[in-house]
Amino acid sequence: MCGIAGWIDWKRDLTAQLPVLEAMSATMARRGPDDAGMWLSPEAALVHRRLIVVDPEGGGQPMVRRRGDRTYVIVYNGELYNTNELRSELEARGYTFQSHSDTEVLLISYIEWGEQCVERLNGIFAFGIWNEADRSLFLARDRLGVKPLFYARKGSAFVFGSELKAILANPLIKPEVDAEGLAEIFVMGPARTPGHGVFRGILELKPGYCLSYGINGIRKRQYWSFQSFPHEDDLETTATKLRVLLRDTVERQLVADVPVCVLLSGGLDSSAITAYAARAFARNGMGRLNTYSVDYRDNSKYFEPNQYETNPDAPWIERVSNFVGTEHHNIVIDTPELVESLETAVHARDLPGMTDVDASLYLFSREIKKNATVALSGESADEIFGGYPWFYREDSLNCGTFPWIRMLPARMRLLAPGIRASIRPEEYLADRYHEALAEVPRLPGENPAEARMREMLYLNITRFMPILLDRKDRMSMYTGLEVRVPYCDHRLAQYAWNIPWHMKTSGNMAKGILRLALKGVLPDDVLERRKSPYPKTHHPAYLEAVRSLLLDILEDSNSPILPLIDIGALRQLALREQDFDQPWFSQLMGYPQLLAYYVQVNIWLRDYSVSIV
Repeated sequence: MCGIAGWIDWKRDLTAQLPVLEAMSATMARRGPDDAGMWLSPEAALVHRRLIVVDPEGGGQPMVRRRGDRTYVIVYNGELYNTNELRSELEARGYTFQSHSDTEVLLISYIEWGEQCVERLNGIFAFGIWNEADRSLFLARDRLGVKPLFYARKGSAFVFGSELKAILANPLIKPEVDAEGLAEIFVMGPARTPGHGVFRGILELKPGYCLSYGINGIRKRQYWSFQSFPHEDDLETTATKLRVLLRDTVERQLVADVPVCVLLSGGLDSSAITAYAARAFARNGMGRLNTYSVDYRDNSKYFEPNQYETNPDAPWIERVSNFVGTEHHNIVIDTPELVESLETAVHARDLPGMTDVDASLYLFSREIKKNATVALSGESADEIFGGYPWFYREDSLNCGTFPWIRMLPARMRLLAPGIRASIRPEEYLADRYHEALAEVPRLPGENPAEARMREMLYLNITRFMPILLDRKDRMSMYTGLEVRVPYCDHRLAQYAWNIPWHMKTSGNMAKGILRLALKGVLPDDVLERRKSPYPKTHHPAYLEAVRSLLLDILEDSNSPILPLIDIGALRQLALREQDFDQPWFSQLMGYPQLLAYYVQVNIWLRDYSVSIV
C-alpha cells in the first residue's frame, strides 16, 4: 500500500515546481513510510510514497517501462490478488518482467490492453499511468472503493492524490468550502456523497470508474457496476459457492513479503476470515496466525447491552481464537489517549469523522503496526449480506431516507440560522437519497418486497460502506498498516448481490446464507451469535472530556466553528444529554460522539485553514 499524487499542467514547466511536489509527497509520508519517489517532465509529475508489502527490491515507484518508442509511468496504491494469473497471460503474449511486483504486472497490463485492463483486475487499487507519447493520464479506482482517489482541475492544471491533503498541498487548490461542502459536513457527515471531495473544486473518482485526461479535457467511464439477474442456484449450491469464493479471496489476500495478521472481534464476519487464514497458515507452514482485538480501559464496568451492542466481544474472541489456534493479542485503549487522538483522526481523514470510533482504530492500528504490516478485516459483510438492524425494522425500511442518518431536525437546530438557510438540509438530504435510488440496477419482475431490499442493499453498499472503508483506509494507513477487506472481493459481492432476500436470511437469521456457508468452519454458537458492532468506549470519563472540550471551544471567541453554529443551542446540548439518547448516525454515534463531532469540526476548520465561501 502506498500514497500517490500527480500534477499535469499544459502551461507550467513542472520541472521548476519541485518544492510543491515535495510538499505533496510529504503529506503522505505516513501512508508510505518506507520509500519516496518522483518522476518529472515539463508537463507531468508523478509522486509516490511507498509502504513495502511485496518485492522490496523490484517494486519501487514511479515505475517506468517502454514499449517500442512509447514510455509509460505508473504510480499505484493497492494490491492485485490475481497477479500470478495476469503475469502468466502476459508472458504468453511475449512480455518479460524485471520484478515479481504487482506494480509491474499492472503497468504491463495497461500497455497490452489499454484502459480495458481494469476489467481484468482483482484487487484493491487506485493508480495513475502517464502515457508520454500521447500526453495523457489514465486514472482508475477499484470496483468497491477500498482505495481512495481524489482530483481537482484548476485552469491548465490537473492535480490528483490518494488523499485530500496531498491535493491541498498544491497552492493552486485552496481549502475552500461552499454551501454544498457544509451540507456534506452537517447533513451527510460523517458520511460523504460519492464523488464529493467536500472542498470546493475537489472531486472523488467514484468506485468502479476510470478517467482519462489529456489536452482535450477529461473523459470518465464507469467500467463496473452491479448486474441484476435472476438467481438460479438453490440454497445448498448458493452456500457452497459462497464458501468457495470466501475461502479463495481470503487465501489470495494473504500474499505479502511482510508479516500478516487478522483483526478478530469474535463476530461472524471476522471469525470466518480468521478460520480460513489460520488454515492457510497451517497448510503452508507459516506458523500460527496472529490475531488482534481492541477494547477500552474499564469498559466492562460500564457496558450495558442495548439493541445494537448485545454482548461484549471478549468471550467470543477467546472462543474463536482457541478453536482455530491463533496467537491472540488484545489491545486496550485508555480514555485520555482516545480523546487526544480526536485531533489525529481529523488529520488522518482530512475531515471530521466518526470521532472516537476513528480515533480508536488509529490507536489500534498503531499498536498492530509494531508487529505486522498487513491485516485482514471483516469490514463490509454487513452491507453485502444485509446485517444491519435497519434491514429488519419497518420504520427504517419506510423512512424515506438513509436509515443511518437520524435526528436531522434536532441537529439542524444547532446550526446558525443563516447556515441552515444556505445548505437547505432537508432538500439536500432528499436529493442525495433520490440520486442513490435512481442508480439502483433493477431486476424486472421482482416483487415489491424483494425490490425494496435490493434498494436497501445498494444504499448500504454505495452510501454507508464508504464511510467505513474511508475510516479503515485513513486510520490504518496513517500508521503505515495496510488493511485488506476480503468481503469486498467483487466476485463475492456480485454473486451475493443477486441472492434473493429470503435466501440471504435463511433460517430467519440476519446473514443466514453466510452462516449456512460457514457451517463446519466455525462452532455453531459463533455462527448463531447476533451482530455486535465495532466496540466503542462506554466510560463516562470520555463524555466528560469531550463535553469539556466543546464548552472550551464555545467560550473561545477565536474558534472558527462559532459563525456556523447556534452557540446557545450547542452549549445547552453540551450541558444535558437527554435530547440525544439514541444514535444520530449509524449504530455507534450517540450523544458523546455528537459533542466530539463538533469538536472535530472545529479542529478541521482551524488546522486546515478552511475558508467558507
